[in-house]
Amino acid sequence: MLSPIVTRPVTPEDVPHISALHDRVFGPGRFARTAYRVREGLSDGDASRYCRCAMDGDRLIAALRMSEIAIGGTSGALLLGPLVVAPEYGGRGYGHGLIREAIAAARADGLKLIVLIGDEPYYGRLGFRPVPPGTMTFPGPVDPNRILALELQDGALAQYSGAISGR
Repeated sequence: MLSPIVTRPVTPEDVPHISALHDRVFGPGRFARTAYRVREGLSDGDASRYCRCAMDGDRLIAALRMSEIAIGGTSGALLLGPLVVAPEYGGRGYGHGLIREAIAAARADGLKLIVLIGDEPYYGRLGFRPVPPGTMTFPGPVDPNRILALELQDGALAQYSGAISGR
């Protein structure tokens, strides 16, 4: 009998399993990515309430990290990523499902904006749009065309500009 896929908030006990999945999917080069620099001050155990995971029985198959950030000193925003899905579960919508849950929770809590570095064809289906070049800066090199944002409140993007930092 197949076990149903269950999604839920990340717990501290999940962190080693998430790290192992990151190792398997992304390899050691992931630490050089600019988005990791934003989270340098946070330990792997600092999972925000918006982090989510998907479980197949007792096996972690997907995980989403959401970090609270400030942009130009203004709070109320999240950085999405990394999003990881076990390759054998890819293409089934688990990543999008975790993102949708996190978006709903952030919106319900009154957050204003979610930012990420990623591919518009994938994230655009969830409403993420390119940020005007020069609006936001990361602590490291980033292709400005890959900075995407989702407004959780109308007009929120106009309230944010400047350097992105972990909170």
